Amino acid sequence: TDAAVTELFAKQAITEALYKYCRAMDRMDNELGRSVFHADAPADYGGMYQGTGHGFIEFVYGAHAGMLLHQHQLGNILITVEGDRAASESYVTVSFRRKDETGAVVGMRSCGRYIDRWEKRSEQWAISNRLYLHLFDETYPVAESQFPSTGTRDRTDPSYQILG
Repeated sequence: TDAAVTELFAKQAITEALYKYCRAMDRMDNELGRSVFHADAPADYGGMYQGTGHGFIEFVYGAHAGMLLHQHQLGNILITVEGDRAASESYVTVSFRRKDETGAVVGMRSCGRYIDRWEKRSEQWAISNRLYLHLFDETYPVAESQFPSTGTRDRTDPSYQILG
């Protein structure tokens, strides 16, 4: 039916927005990160951050700038749609590499869930409210990589040439 197709389009648009959020975090693409949130969207990351989604993008880029590498991955994405409003839950795992105070490379992994409310405004789905529920994090020593890292944490990354 037309309603089912409309719902599927909404779910796909929301899923792609969630993936764009991860891409924005890993490429440190401020503009793309802000596009996932409505300008007035509150963001509650517990003890880490309280404010707006746009403010969180600025906040987290400061933290990410001190990292060597980071990668965000989502799974178990569930979405419900009611007209121009929706809700989603997605599990997130973030892996980091940084140097500790002695210069040794350490790995970090953080796991949690995003509970998001979405609104479609001007034909654009974006987060209207985010709640991050933290599950756990861990830090551990790592050996140097066998192969060098490739790609970049900015818009010069080759993915921008392919995907735009």
